[in-house]
Amino acid sequence: MATSPSETPTADGRGRLHLGYSLSCEEHRPEELVGWARRAEAVGFEYASISDHFHPWLEAQGNSPFVWSVLGGIATATERLQVGTGVTCPTRRYHPAIVAQAAATVASMMPGRFFLGVGTGENLNEHIVGGDWPRYDVRAAMLEEAVGIIRGLWTGENYSHCGEHFTVENARIYTLPEEPPPIVVAASGPKSATLAGRMGDGLINFAADQSVVETFQAEGEGSADERPRYLQVSVCYAKDEAEARRTAYRICGNVALQGELGNLLPMPAHYEQSIKMLTEDDVAKVIVCSPDPQAHIAKIREAQQAGYDHVHVYQVGDDQEGFFRFYEREVMPELL
Repeated sequence: MATSPSETPTADGRGRLHLGYSLSCEEHRPEELVGWARRAEAVGFEYASISDHFHPWLEAQGNSPFVWSVLGGIATATERLQVGTGVTCPTRRYHPAIVAQAAATVASMMPGRFFLGVGTGENLNEHIVGGDWPRYDVRAAMLEEAVGIIRGLWTGENYSHCGEHFTVENARIYTLPEEPPPIVVAASGPKSATLAGRMGDGLINFAADQSVVETFQAEGEGSADERPRYLQVSVCYAKDEAEARRTAYRICGNVALQGELGNLLPMPAHYEQSIKMLTEDDVAKVIVCSPDPQAHIAKIREAQQAGYDHVHVYQVGDDQEGFFRFYEREVMPELL
């Protein structure tokens, strides 16, 4: 990916920061997401990550548009902003051949500006087409097979596949970008980091875990591995901390759930029940709830120190414009 003014070297020389913005399909209508992408480009964010869900996590979030339609709108509304899915599960709700075609179309509409983020998914979104929810090792095998299919179809040749989990029969994608987009693989632990390192053009995570970066790189070229490492940093900017904490707990309390629970629950109502076990303090430990720019800067620096060179910031709540003004005036100048 090309460099931009929104880059700064880490203190330990691990690389340079590419600052991004997170588009939450769970919180915003499709036309709003297109507008926020345009606004992010104007403010100076280099890239955006956009979620790919069928359901929101919580009823309070209130939305979940079809991401591939939204990406078409973003492609025509922006000129420089790089965009990727964060992340798509190409194994259950979507057949990998459909993801291959969808991603090729978006990459054709925004040449050199799209990356496909993939992961093993959550029951929340994938159960809708029926069937059981496989254990992780099965889902990992499905993802690896799916990525092979996607890359096979991106050759533009007639392609067939008969594997353990998927069948593709005499398929060819006719509309392709000049270069296939990178495939960035989600990982949050040692097994998924090994998988991402083996087959991904990049890594994406949602917690600043340095060991995930190290495992990912060990599967490549070790510390010399220059593949991008993406991280989402969740924040809630508001005029005062109390308001930010209330908003974060109400709209995005699910991010504080520990362990595998976030992958297993099937409905937003179940997440609503689960976050009743949490407090505002629990949520504030994982979401920066502050109008103090230094709190936001420190969280982004922490991500850099852990080895993530692409950091996209997720502003929880309705006040996206306040967030953009705050970052443009008080946060981004400190990072340049």
